[in-house]
Amino acid sequence: MSSSTVTLPRPATMHALPWLIVGCLGATWFIWGSTYLAIKWALVSFPPFFQMGTRFVAAGLLLGAFAAWRGARWPSPGEWASAWVLGALMLGGGYGATALAQTSVSSGLVVAFIAVVPALVALMQLPYGVRPSRFELGGIALGLLGVCLLASGQGFSASLPGLLAVVTACLTWSLGTVWALHGLPGGRRLGLAPGAAGYASQMLAGGVLLLLAAWAAGEQPVLPPDSRSLLSWLYLVVAGSLIGFSAYMVLLQKASPALASSYTFVNPVIGLLMGVTLGGEVVTGLEWSAAGLATLGVVLLLWGRVR
Repeated sequence: MSSSTVTLPRPATMHALPWLIVGCLGATWFIWGSTYLAIKWALVSFPPFFQMGTRFVAAGLLLGAFAAWRGARWPSPGEWASAWVLGALMLGGGYGATALAQTSVSSGLVVAFIAVVPALVALMQLPYGVRPSRFELGGIALGLLGVCLLASGQGFSASLPGLLAVVTACLTWSLGTVWALHGLPGGRRLGLAPGAAGYASQMLAGGVLLLLAAWAAGEQPVLPPDSRSLLSWLYLVVAGSLIGFSAYMVLLQKASPALASSYTFVNPVIGLLMGVTLGGEVVTGLEWSAAGLATLGVVLLLWGRVR
């Protein structure tokens, strides 16, 4: 090959990705997009913190039993400490506050608001020396503008507690994602046990904290539960936690942060469509436009990272 010949790298396509990554992307894109309506349906019988706590404790026990059957080692004390920190942020704050928001705000609007997460992750990586490009800055600006418009719509303006809850969910989930990638600000890494044992420890830690929050809030489930609520809870345990959350943690370890965060531009579309068609929720034209603007911002942000 002569020195004047330049070979351009081929763009990565879905066919070029390992099947594990493709499967994990599908789980975070489509399964997670459907879980927000399932959370709403499960709330009929299972209050928010109780619902999320029992969901993750059940999923953690099942995944831990599977890991033990495969011969995985028990997490070390340091790995358990990491599991408690990440479980508190991503599960306790992220999922607990999301379920709390859905007691007063429609599931479609909640998932549309969560499209701001990649922008928050990008901003929170600044102290670690990760600087956004011009395209990423444009995506962050569009995403934040879309979320601000969404917050001023009928759904969130009618429920300040719901707005505060979903903001808390976005902040804690984003912080947990950044700390899982880079470690604590002082340089300490947050390492989970390898594979399924690590994901199980995080689910158990977060689930226990959520159950403590349910006890402190005086939550009581409705027994016997409504049949649709029970089926929704089971779907959240198996599809949302065992498959979806584990897939996200795999992506954080084996793919780029941009690819791992790509679920945030698919979930709002899935969540809004399911909320309107199956959940009977009402979304105004302004809220549709705001959700579209936030999603466009995510697409631009991720495109900037790929470039």
